[in-house]
Amino acid sequence: MTYQTLLFERREGVAYVTLNRADRLNALDRQLVEDLTAAAADIAADASLRAVLLTGAGRAFCSGADLLQGGLTGDAGEGAGERVAASLRRHFNPMVGAWYGLELPVVVAVNGVAAGAGASLALLGDLVIAARSAVFLQLFAPKLGLMPDLGATFLLPRLVGSARAKGLALLGDPLSAADAAAWGLIWRCVEDAALTSEAESLVRRLACGPTRAYRRIKAVFNEGLPRTLGEQLDVEALAQGALADGADFAEGLAAFRSKRAPRFSGG
Repeated sequence: MTYQTLLFERREGVAYVTLNRADRLNALDRQLVEDLTAAAADIAADASLRAVLLTGAGRAFCSGADLLQGGLTGDAGEGAGERVAASLRRHFNPMVGAWYGLELPVVVAVNGVAAGAGASLALLGDLVIAARSAVFLQLFAPKLGLMPDLGATFLLPRLVGSARAKGLALLGDPLSAADAAAWGLIWRCVEDAALTSEAESLVRRLACGPTRAYRRIKAVFNEGLPRTLGEQLDVEALAQGALADGADFAEGLAAFRSKRAPRFSGG
């Protein structure tokens, strides 16, 4: 299959997937989301593949959802909340489910910023390694008056605990790769120059391992909680839709377009 916004290569049992909207810091627009969903399906259908490496082209892994082209804007008269919730349910959430549901081990190499939805995408990996200069950001609330989505409310508490998850979501402070590793958010922080070689070495090691055991390990780790990822995605879409109907999101979007700080009213 030909992809418009990502690079896809199969090599020695490994699928190498690279987000390829470098001019937009790999922001998730509708086409990139659709390409990611299709790539997950192609990976799942290919019996020759044994592991996956996901990364981003250019100077960022993913700067989040493309606010102007990612389904957050629409026709006049269409409610923002309805539009955002529908976009999550129809496009973004199926992509999250497709990547989270992959049976093969997924390595994610984070170069540069992983912000908002981009951080959520990165955390779908089984083993996430990041360059020392990389940074993780949860900017939904402080910048847009929204809440984390794409599974972040499911993944963050599981990885770093409720206290740190709430702090990241409420404050939006940048989290360095070194701190992310120390907190248990990611597997490892490596020097910038070593990111590619470390990621490729790791994914090749997995590709040579016991794939059947890996599949069972993933299945056991990803099941058994009171709320599944799919259920949490539904909760996120409902809550995000309600927030997107408010004045704060309208102000956050206007501020983004004008490249200024938002002035939230609490509406």
